[in-house]
Amino acid sequence: MIRLILNILWFILGGWISGLLWLLGGAILAITVVGLPWTFAAWRIASYSFWPFGREVVWGGEADGRGIGCFGVGLNVIWFVFAGWYIALTHVLIAFAEAITIIGIPFALKDLELAKLALAPVGATIRDKP
Repeated sequence: MIRLILNILWFILGGWISGLLWLLGGAILAITVVGLPWTFAAWRIASYSFWPFGREVVWGGEADGRGIGCFGVGLNVIWFVFAGWYIALTHVLIAFAEAITIIGIPFALKDLELAKLALAPVGATIRDKP
């Protein structure tokens, strides 16, 4: 029940904006064709950004033990240089503003997780918490 309340508050207070921006970014990446390797990663982040509570990010093959490989690492490096660092910076700044209040701390933690995800999205998987 608490997850539902937190997700509704998250969505109303800005999650819908963040999710829509990630969807738009993914669509722009898909249109450019060069950005296709990052499109689905952006859409996964959008799904997480809309409704983050009760879900978790599994990093770089932790789910199946395979890792992301050299290609995935290269894609993450390119992403970090051209987009990841400033998207992550915005999530960190928003998290800082949220953490000022006690009620905002859970939201700040989710924004920090989104910042981490924005730094290297390729190879990350999002799943429901058990």
